[in-house]
Amino acid sequence: MSVKTRETKPLGGRYSDKRRGRRMNSRVPVRLEWDGDAGKRYSVEAHTRVVNPYGCMVVLEQELALEHRLALTNLATETSNAAVVVWRGVPRPDGWEYGVELVAPEMDFWGLEL
Repeated sequence: MSVKTRETKPLGGRYSDKRRGRRMNSRVPVRLEWDGDAGKRYSVEAHTRVVNPYGCMVVLEQELALEHRLALTNLATETSNAAVVVWRGVPRPDGWEYGVELVAPEMDFWGLEL
């Protein structure tokens, strides 16, 4: 029996496999907003699975491309930040796992000590 593992795509440059900052498993409510095809604006509420000072892993039903730009709002602290999709896992029953990098974040964006 073969087990399929998560595939990562080499992106190089700033999207390499190096991690910055300490990661913490944390379920933080977030809202993600982005522009889709034909200028349609999407707004989806979700929750994180993992956070660090520079981003998070979030699960969405929607399929997004790597390097897709979004606005991410931490609903617990009501703060927003520009973000970009830097990693996409395989589809799971509850949606896609995405690695999202915050663009120039404040170090207390998550309201947690990281």
